[in-house]
Amino acid sequence: MVLVATALGVLCLQLVVLPLWLLPSNPTWGWLLAPLALLTTPYWSLLHDAIHGTLLARRTWNDRCGRALAVGYGAPFALLKTGHLLHHRYSRTRRERTEVYDPATTRWAAVAPGYYLRLVGGLYLAEVATVLLAAAPARAWRHLARRLDSPDTVTGLLLDGVRRRHLRQFRVDGLAVVLVHGAAGVAYGRHVWMLGAALAARAVLISVADNAYHYGTRLEASLEAMNLRLPRALETFVLAFNLHGVHHRHPGLPWHELRRAFTADADRFHLGWFDAVGRQVRGPIPATAPEVEPAATRVAPADPSRR
Repeated sequence: MVLVATALGVLCLQLVVLPLWLLPSNPTWGWLLAPLALLTTPYWSLLHDAIHGTLLARRTWNDRCGRALAVGYGAPFALLKTGHLLHHRYSRTRRERTEVYDPATTRWAAVAPGYYLRLVGGLYLAEVATVLLAAAPARAWRHLARRLDSPDTVTGLLLDGVRRRHLRQFRVDGLAVVLVHGAAGVAYGRHVWMLGAALAARAVLISVADNAYHYGTRLEASLEAMNLRLPRALETFVLAFNLHGVHHRHPGLPWHELRRAFTADADRFHLGWFDAVGRQVRGPIPATAPEVEPAATRVAPADPSRR
């Protein structure tokens, strides 16, 4: 609850206190948005635990806090929760393999623009853009789900899942997102560009880190992800989100138990966090590349003792 209260307090500082009291007295206060943007990852980590029902022991309060955090994040909780659980279900399958393309049906040059757009902020912007669907009737959701569904994406499943189980909640939270951020934009007035820059920084931080834990890992292994090395102080700062491989094997553990599970499993770090993020610049990877080849299809090396 302390962490949730702190996160919501920071949000209030960014959207209310800064534009209404601090900026009018001195625009230099706008530089405060830079360190606040760096809180994006721990903020998402709290929201991520709410998605898995591990933020608070009581489910009702867990979901209430999750919805409040999601409004501050900029997208409805129902959408984020449904999408993230689909990620756990389909990770590294044909439906959910962000950087992998089939060279038999397309070319690197054809998929690269969309890949890089997603990498530099497109993922977050797509999540935020879904609030436009809040006013759409259920039949429009059904139509979109059918049109967008294909074996190569979870988008259709995502829209259909929200429509079937959470449409009313999505509409309420979508309206809250628009009202909160719209009011903040009005409050910033001529300094609204500062708020835009802060949200752009959030978009980049969210999008560039999203697939770093899976980039270049083997396909058809939905329980696998990488643990990325960070100094212990930074690991605590991001609420152990760098232990993503542990999380995929133990999705029911809250963030503060991941390090213990990492030790108990005798797990290892696969890469440094900054190295993993940076290597995504290489771009899309063909499904025929050795590093993403499913384990079941890999040829085992010959046993020298049998020669």
